[in-house]
Amino acid sequence: MIHRTVLIKFSEETSSEQLQEVIDRFKALKNQLVGIVEIHAGLNLQEKSKDYQVVLSVRFEDQAALDVYVLNTDHQAVAAFIKEVGRVDSIGVDFEL
Repeated sequence: MIHRTVLIKFSEETSSEQLQEVIDRFKALKNQLVGIVEIHAGLNLQEKSKDYQVVLSVRFEDQAALDVYVLNTDHQAVAAFIKEVGRVDSIGVDFEL
């Protein structure tokens, strides 16, 4: 399995409603894509790294499922929405379980 975690930093103008919409749209991908074992998203509670407001986490069956996910139009739409509502930066990591 492959596990991907992404931390996203948004602009100061991004509202809490928009952050929640990012979380909801990301979670909805679980029902739209094959190969996702589990998916989680939420607001970052860690004070130390509070600049990154949203945490996204997804576990894939294998590398092939991750490759399909990256190119999937539903995933691309969520990524476009994230940019639209004020993404400033992001940090992503993948590791094999």
